[in-house]
Amino acid sequence: MLLLQYYMAIVVASCCLVSTTTAWTYDALMRQSKMMHKTRRDPIQMPTNTPMVPYKPDGADYAQFVDLNTRFIQNRVLMISTYIDEEAANQIISTLLYLRKESMNRPIDIYINCPGAQLRPGLAVYDLISSCRDSMKIRTVNLGLCAGIGAMLVGAGTKGVRCAMPNARFLLQHTGMETVFRGQASDIGLEVKSMMKSNIRLDEELHKLTGQSIEKVRKDMSRDFYLFADEAVQYGLTDQILLPTYKKATIKQVADLGNFQGKEQRYQGQENKGGFGSQQDLQRQREEEDNDDDDGPKIFKG
Repeated sequence: MLLLQYYMAIVVASCCLVSTTTAWTYDALMRQSKMMHKTRRDPIQMPTNTPMVPYKPDGADYAQFVDLNTRFIQNRVLMISTYIDEEAANQIISTLLYLRKESMNRPIDIYINCPGAQLRPGLAVYDLISSCRDSMKIRTVNLGLCAGIGAMLVGAGTKGVRCAMPNARFLLQHTGMETVFRGQASDIGLEVKSMMKSNIRLDEELHKLTGQSIEKVRKDMSRDFYLFADEAVQYGLTDQILLPTYKKATIKQVADLGNFQGKEQRYQGQENKGGFGSQQDLQRQREEEDNDDDDGPKIFKG
């Protein structure tokens, strides 16, 4: 009797263990299924977000795909379209140094659509463009909005080839502290003093670029100073506006609409009679109508 009760207890414990394991396994499967349904599947993308374009090197049989920025650099074209911080400034400086090392006889085209720049990295790019300008031609173009030091980068190009699009704008403004500066009062005062000296240097460089007086430049830079493309030309920050050239159509003769302008149609090789709808056919119909009597019945001529 005791042995039977012992076996019954073992069976009951095994059933409870199996039911508990089964319930735990079912709950785990349900949770995993829900997680699989909630998993977001991103679309398959290319390794880089930069557009890829075909390029065929000289002497090669096949073209290869390279990113657009690399293709621009091969044509000595540089695009500045982001806020210039330390990383962006290093990329721009390295690209300019490479192009200057590669050839000093070919010009460099710089297209700028810059929302602004940090003071020290922006001045580093400005100094390098000014240095390259002495040994080669630097052509700059303002595509949209060039603010702060970005506007000065357009003016840093070679005079005579500094351009702007018709609806481009320039924003001249002083640069403040990029981040919150913490420390002792004396250290904060030194940082502010250094920033003020840098902004004074900006006024002097803008005076050299535009030819405006220091007093006028400081007055204009006391607040945000916007310039459209034509105003920037008058101010001396750029040289010319890239206007589109429309091809004007010259009309040599009045178009005879509705007439067949191609080769005159012939019917079975007849040379004296035109085809249906030709000029001879229309002239013949007009003569017949003129010969008809409008008041009386039609006259049949033998």
